[in-house]
Amino acid sequence: MFTKIDLCSMALLKLGEKPIQSWREDSAAAQLSRTLFEPTVDTLLSLFPWRFATKELVLNKTQENDFLIPNEVLRILKCNGQIIGNRIKASDNTIKITAVVKTEPEMFPGYFATLVAAKLAMEFCIPLIGDANVFKMMTALYESEFQSAKFIDSTTSNQSNIGNFSLIDSRF
Repeated sequence: MFTKIDLCSMALLKLGEKPIQSWREDSAAAQLSRTLFEPTVDTLLSLFPWRFATKELVLNKTQENDFLIPNEVLRILKCNGQIIGNRIKASDNTIKITAVVKTEPEMFPGYFATLVAAKLAMEFCIPLIGDANVFKMMTALYESEFQSAKFIDSTTSNQSNIGNFSLIDSRF
């Protein structure tokens, strides 16, 4: 289980910087961590339909005769309606959506935590280090971690039971 501080500290260590102990520290590293953590993680979550951050939600029609997309939703993957802004137009009284939602760091699997640390290191690099060569290295590290994380997430098996499928039974 990871915390926001853990992930920011991992990023700082990748840059050769000292880890932070608190958001309240009066340092450039802590200020960057406070400022960049949430938008960076939300962007990373939105980039891919991560299994750990995907949920099905049932929405009820509002008084405006549409559906309000909850604040926790970062990206809608499947929806039976027309998305307009932060609302969905559909004729039903309830709809089901599949979406990538905001997820707390405590729920991140290791491969995603490593990806977050690499992205944060890339984001922290220029303001803290100011070295374009280190930035290029951090960018390459992030891109490698992103590909690895996508591979791991997409090849993680869902335990689907096809034992009661009639075609399988008739084959044997």
